[in-house]
Order: sequence, then structure tokens, then C-alpha cells
Amino acid sequence: MRRNLESFERTLPPGPVAPMYRRRLHVMLPWMRDVVADPRVLDVIESLIGPDILVFTSTFFVKEPRTPTITAWHQDALYLGLTHEHVSAWVAFSDASVPAGCLRFVRGSHTDGLQKHTNQVVGNSLNVVSQAIERDFDKADIVAAPLRRGQLSLHHTTVVHSSAPNDTDDRRIGVGISYIPTRAKHRGTMRLPATIVRGEDRYGHYDLEPDPRDSTPEEARQAHATSFARYRQGYDEQMRIVAAAP
Repeated sequence: MRRNLESFERTLPPGPVAPMYRRRLHVMLPWMRDVVADPRVLDVIESLIGPDILVFTSTFFVKEPRTPTITAWHQDALYLGLTHEHVSAWVAFSDASVPAGCLRFVRGSHTDGLQKHTNQVVGNSLNVVSQAIERDFDKADIVAAPLRRGQLSLHHTTVVHSSAPNDTDDRRIGVGISYIPTRAKHRGTMRLPATIVRGEDRYGHYDLEPDPRDSTPEEARQAHATSFARYRQGYDEQMRIVAAAP
């Protein structure tokens, strides 16, 4: 899978990778569609949220060797606009050790509700708007979650988490996959896309995306461009809502 990703990266223009080519690649690349629908992953997700499963989004988080890139303390739930039946799977394409900047979680923080975040306050951040929670956490409550390549971790959408810089000589590559049950609603004003990966959608809350394994490469590219644009519209709306909150 890492070789597949790096082969795809070599087709992109030189320089920093555009955000759209780190996000929702399961809509464009057949091999990535296989990743989000891997039965070994879905069996675990089904045990948590039931048999009818959507992928709301997927995002690659890549830290190059010996770079200061981080993710600040944040909660996924705040900007996605989903009801809280949402599980994030973080799949390691390379070793995500503590020195490489693996995920760190604040133990028990999913029970504390949504916390105040501020946009554009953190440098070298992998998060879209460099958001960060406006408080400190007790070091005794912070737990690192190192992974070997091919392993994954799961976290609830309201658990507070972050990651430190990659101080190793290899890339730290992981993909976060947002799984929701088909019954989960989005709180925004617009209708958003999602991908059915198991079971059936009996609710119709989302526009179901085509499978790139059944499409031509050009059809898949167009579907991905549309999917990313609509997702960003929904994300931007949630950012405005958060910014306006007291």
C-alpha cells in the first residue's frame, strides 16, 4: 500500500502535495477503495457501530523525515459536523513509533464533550486550519499509541489527540478513515457525499459515491474532484459555525 501511495505521489506536480490529493483518495484510486473496505477493518468497525457502514472521509497524514510537522491537540468531531456515532481508524503505512510522531490520546477525554478550539494558531500543523484546543492537559493522562506498519488504532470522534514531529529517518505515513453508521446524520445545511462499504443505506442522508474499481480513471478523477469540493464546502461551513460560537 505504501508503494501504491508513493507511485501515485510521483504522478503529481513537483512541490508540496495539494490538499485534495491527501483526502478522499478512496473515491479515485481503486487500491485505496480496497483499503477502506478491507474486511478485517470492517469486522471491527461493525462490532462498534453496526453492519451498515459508510466512509465519510479519508485523509493521509504524512510527516517527512526529520521535520517539525505536528498535529495539535484537537477533536475530530468539532469540524466534521457529524452526530457522535463516528469512529476514526488510523492505519499505519509505515512504522509510527513514538520518535516518528505517533498519535497521542488524552485518556477518557471522549467523556468531556466538545472543547473550545481556535483556528490558525499552530505552525507546522497537518490539520486543515491549524486548529488547537485552548487548554493544557495533565501529562499523566496522555497515552502514546505507537503502531507498526499494517496495524491500526481506533478512536472515538470526541477523544482529544495530537502527534509530535517525526524525528526518524523514514517517512511517517498513515491514513485516517472516518467510519459512520448509515443512520448518522450530518448537522450542516448541505447534502454531502459518502461511500457505502458494508451493508445497505436505508436512510439516504448522503449521496453515495461511485466505486473507482467500476469506473474509468477519468471518471474516477472527476468523481474525486466533485467529492472533495463538496466535502470542503461542508467542512468550511462547520469552521464558520465553530468560529462564531461563544
